[in-house]
Amino acid sequence: MKAMIFAAGLGTRLRPLTDSMPKALVKVGGIPMLERVITHLRDCGFDRIIVNVHHFGQSIIDFLNENDFGIEIAVSDERDTLLDTGGAIVKAREWLDGDEPFLVHNADILTDLDLGEMMRRHERLGASATLLVSGRQSSRYLLFDDNMRLHGWTNVTTGDCLPVGIDAGRYSRFAFGGIHVISPSLLNRLHAYGGDAPFPIVPFYVKSCAESGIYGYVPEGQYSWFDIGRHSTLEAAESYLSRKETDKK
Repeated sequence: MKAMIFAAGLGTRLRPLTDSMPKALVKVGGIPMLERVITHLRDCGFDRIIVNVHHFGQSIIDFLNENDFGIEIAVSDERDTLLDTGGAIVKAREWLDGDEPFLVHNADILTDLDLGEMMRRHERLGASATLLVSGRQSSRYLLFDDNMRLHGWTNVTTGDCLPVGIDAGRYSRFAFGGIHVISPSLLNRLHAYGGDAPFPIVPFYVKSCAESGIYGYVPEGQYSWFDIGRHSTLEAAESYLSRKETDKK
């Protein structure tokens, strides 16, 4: 199975740590974020991974060269231009293309979720894209029907909605969890939407959901999930990992 890790971000919410290093190499529980994501993907059955780089990109390249994870790892070099989430996938599309879907994982998401099961769920649905979502509190939500098919997006702080005019109250609201599975059939459409310029992928999902099967995935059972891209959540993840280690003893 193939996966892409978004590791190119500037990490502004983690300054001053990221003034001298890439966010993906900030340590949580003594281990770099990127290492934790790669190891978890490998343990879930992924054997081909591509990592995009920009901010302190050479540091990430050196880290990957210095560590053997026992799987194929490629680099998508965005050091000249940061391409955002949609543009990053477009740039890596030749590597990602093929007969099977691929998973996309933010480097600052720490989870023990069974990502192999998420892939299998995507394939059973025959979806164009499957997005990890939850009912956690957020200012921005994706809007789903009773079958968890995506219909739109809303910002509850500003009242903005997409598509414009959608009745957000008709739908269930879920927050995106930074992990998604994409079928290769979407790659050409993604390129046609954004070209080779930088662009985010969530607006593409919202624009495409009327004609493409884009679904939310709410896993059964308990799992841990942290967005460790902020100091407060990084500290929460550190505390969680410390308790977990203590419980093992």
